[in-house]
Amino acid sequence: MLDYDVEAAVYDATRGGVPRAAAAASAVLSLVPTTAGTLVDIGCGTGLVTERLVRPGLRVVGADASPGMARTAAARIGNVVLADVRRLPLSGGSVDAVSAVWVLHLVRDARAVVAEAARVLRRGGVFVTTVDKDAGHDVGSDVDAVLAPYRTAEAYDRADRIEAFGAAHGLVPVGETRFTGHGQGRSPRQTAQALLRGEYASRISARAAVAEKLAAELCDLPDPDEPRPEPSYRLIALCRAEPVPYGS
Repeated sequence: MLDYDVEAAVYDATRGGVPRAAAAASAVLSLVPTTAGTLVDIGCGTGLVTERLVRPGLRVVGADASPGMARTAAARIGNVVLADVRRLPLSGGSVDAVSAVWVLHLVRDARAVVAEAARVLRRGGVFVTTVDKDAGHDVGSDVDAVLAPYRTAEAYDRADRIEAFGAAHGLVPVGETRFTGHGQGRSPRQTAQALLRGEYASRISARAAVAEKLAAELCDLPDPDEPRPEPSYRLIALCRAEPVPYGS
């Protein structure tokens, strides 16, 4: 797992920057009810996506457990709380929307995060979250062919798991969309380096010598420094009790 306090200083530059953040924010807003007045962006990181969740009448608050990330986000958007996303400092039924972009794939206890989102949502509010994050990378590429035999089916953010967790807390699916992960098309060599750093821990069941073997195979692919296609990320919206109108 990355040290996000340290990572805060370089996170945006290494994660696609503004184009990726803008695509994510636009997709989130397309699933947030037009009537929503409050949105909490949990796991907001540096706030690069959060500051783009802008719409007339919508008040946005960021929340993150990393002091380094929260400080960076606060400097960018102002309204940020330092909080574990499984225990938000909010009253039950107090917000209209909760967003979680690239969060659940990192959280082993995703059930608790979904439960907390459900707790703070008002009736008719929505939880908008990325799912199947890692599955959006390398689809149909030569990198995918190398990694496929080692992929795990137990990703923390697998869509059916998240929807089941939501159903247990009164959340029902009401919509979904996709957006492009600009700047996230990794080369085989970059993928190899990420694999050895443990960044694929929730996606690839390969450790130690096996990870080193896979890294070597990736670096032996043609054009190992050429980025492969950018990923397509999936967002779903789960509504608390009753659907309401959607659209940006």
